[in-house]
Amino acid sequence: MIFKAEIDVMPLEAILDPQGKAVTASMSNLGLNEIKNVRIGKHITLMVEASSEAEANEKVDTACKKLLCNLIMESYNFTLTAH
Repeated sequence: MIFKAEIDVMPLEAILDPQGKAVTASMSNLGLNEIKNVRIGKHITLMVEASSEAEANEKVDTACKKLLCNLIMESYNFTLTAH
């Protein structure tokens, strides 16, 4: 089976997010003073071939831990859908 993974990687709350801070500061220039605490992350999509959803889940989790996410500074979550 083929599964599509939708992965979101975000900086940990305790870590400074310079991109998010810059975007937050720019909101007032757009007249959007109500928007605060912007956090910028990554969205990754990939296709994985696996015999079951559990196997696909394991493969994506391994990819996140070993390559796609720096666990010292970032967290991740993902969803799988069959294709």
